[in-house]
Amino acid sequence: MATPHQSPSLFSARCRACWLVAGVLALVVASFLSLDLHLVAFASAESLASMGRFLGEFFPPDLSPAFVARVTGGAWETLAMSALGTLLAAVLGVLMALPASRLHGSARASTRLLLNALRSVPELVWAAMLLISAGLGPFAGTLALTAHTSGVLGRLFAEAIENAAPGPAAALRAQGAGTARVFLYATLPQVLPQLMSYTLYRWENNIRAAAVLGVVGAGGLGQLLMFHMGLFQMNKTATVLMAMLILVALVDGASFALRRWLTR
Repeated sequence: MATPHQSPSLFSARCRACWLVAGVLALVVASFLSLDLHLVAFASAESLASMGRFLGEFFPPDLSPAFVARVTGGAWETLAMSALGTLLAAVLGVLMALPASRLHGSARASTRLLLNALRSVPELVWAAMLLISAGLGPFAGTLALTAHTSGVLGRLFAEAIENAAPGPAAALRAQGAGTARVFLYATLPQVLPQLMSYTLYRWENNIRAAAVLGVVGAGGLGQLLMFHMGLFQMNKTATVLMAMLILVALVDGASFALRRWLTR
């Protein structure tokens, strides 16, 4: 006689995924208990009314031609910072990805340590440190984006190079080709679409980062945002926020279309 089918238990002592999920849930519960969260006060009628009054100060946005022209200039500065910072980071990422891959075991550990250090420091911290040497303005913001993004892209590029098919590279080495020729003619054609996709994705992230780097005086829309918020000019702040949203949406759409075109 066949035994009735029994559904598996939700938790098993031999299930590694079960222990992982249990650990994550315990960490979430401990986080809620350790933080002094005032959720009841946040959702009170007084808090909601205060937030409503604050949001009401943003309307109507300042759409005067002079201010819109100023915001447009800030948006262009933000776009230029993100594009140039991403381009420089992609070049540095490729240069550091080669020694960081398994193909160059002697320099792999030191290069990976450098990549870890670059991407461990957030863009805002890089910008705050670089302001001392580069001064206020978009130059410090561009260098901050370059420093952080080169660490991210270098690691991603190194993984892509390691996962490339070794056959073409081995064939060129057997013919006596040097390291540069092997990379340019065997490895790079395989990984180029992936490298471009990574670069475009990081450009999406950098346009958002560049929009807030003005918090530390690195120029662009972020600097306009902090200036007008500091003066409680909420109608002008609303215009800057609208420009940020439009700019991010345009860059996201262009990046997505380019990635789709590259992966056809």
